[in-house]
Amino acid sequence: MANRDPLLGLARQATQGDADAMRRLLIAVGPAVHRVARTILGVSNAEACDAAQESLVAFVTALERFRGESSVLHFACRVALNVSISARRKAAAAGSALQAFRGEAPSRAATSLRSDDELAAQRRRDTIRSLLDTLPEVQAETLALRFVLDYTLREVAQATGAPENTVRSRLRLAKEALQQRIEEDPALAGLLRNTA
Repeated sequence: MANRDPLLGLARQATQGDADAMRRLLIAVGPAVHRVARTILGVSNAEACDAAQESLVAFVTALERFRGESSVLHFACRVALNVSISARRKAAAAGSALQAFRGEAPSRAATSLRSDDELAAQRRRDTIRSLLDTLPEVQAETLALRFVLDYTLREVAQATGAPENTVRSRLRLAKEALQQRIEEDPALAGLLRNTA
């Protein structure tokens, strides 16, 4: 793994207290961590930057437990994915509680500055992100690793520490749950059907 992972030596130095190695490691994984946070939370979501920073802190903390079963970059992305999914769920719960307290209906984020196509694409992305929130955490993580971050089944298995058959099972259960949710909501089905 050391020959194939250019960040492994740097990660080892960082865990041994080398501050410069840690700085270089964070610079190396930072763009991918930010991309994961923006993908899960949305590019225009103000929480994405906070989630990315929390992800980097969590990555540094978790680095001691890194066993080299995946690349360092995949490990950092997995940490970012978990932090970002957790942030989405907290924000959704807080938003629902605030709306219920105020007696408000859920708001629709629409602006006259965007074209209809851009608004429709944004609604689809927001809908897919909110659907992830309805899944059990291991299924949401597995689905996001596979389809949001485009990991192979083997990479998902390595990143989660689960056998490939378990990954397949989690993906199947997640897809079935999402399919049932889509079938129960005709408006949701129509919105997702119009993806380009």
